[in-house]
Amino acid sequence: MDQWRGPPASYGRSMIALDDLVITDTAAASAALEVASAYQSSALLSHSRRVYVWAAAYGTQQGVRYDAELLFVAAMFHDLSLVPEFDSHTVSFEEAGGHLARVFAAGAGWPSERRERLGEVIVRHMWQDVDVADDPEGHLMSRAAALDIVGKNVDDFSPAFRAEVLQQHPRLGLADEFLACFQAQADRKAGSSAARAMQSGLSARMATNPLET
Repeated sequence: MDQWRGPPASYGRSMIALDDLVITDTAAASAALEVASAYQSSALLSHSRRVYVWAAAYGTQQGVRYDAELLFVAAMFHDLSLVPEFDSHTVSFEEAGGHLARVFAAGAGWPSERRERLGEVIVRHMWQDVDVADDPEGHLMSRAAALDIVGKNVDDFSPAFRAEVLQQHPRLGLADEFLACFQAQADRKAGSSAARAMQSGLSARMATNPLET
């Protein structure tokens, strides 16, 4: 499988379709999906799938050269430490997720540099902004997660494409479950990213997410 894909010159916001995206079919990608499916709820798993789709679609539209396998594995693991089996009482969930993903990637035989990149992408998905020139996968993940959770930059995609994604990967009551996870994180880890998100009005932003309507 190609590790990156750039878009044909004719691609634009109204032309992107699910069939245009890279299909990650490596052993590591399949194993990451298996792990995510085993431990995440249906809503969180569908969210993880959408995050990959939004990230890959935006990268394709914008001509960002991204590593599809790395991006997919990061999407599958980016929220995995919100579940009880991998929750951490000492570090933010995205940091715990980065550590978990590094262990997974070591088992998958990835070299150390690639394992570190995977961890960085997962940690950076909670950043407000990631420079695409420094970290294309981190940039795409951060943007995609914000789009799916609060609807930020939702107009990057046409209504038809958004409807197609939501039909294939429905939200399944994500908002209530996600907020409960973040509140639990905030209650136990006052200085965490989840706590800062809750303090800055995450619930209100989620309530106005066009993807929830």
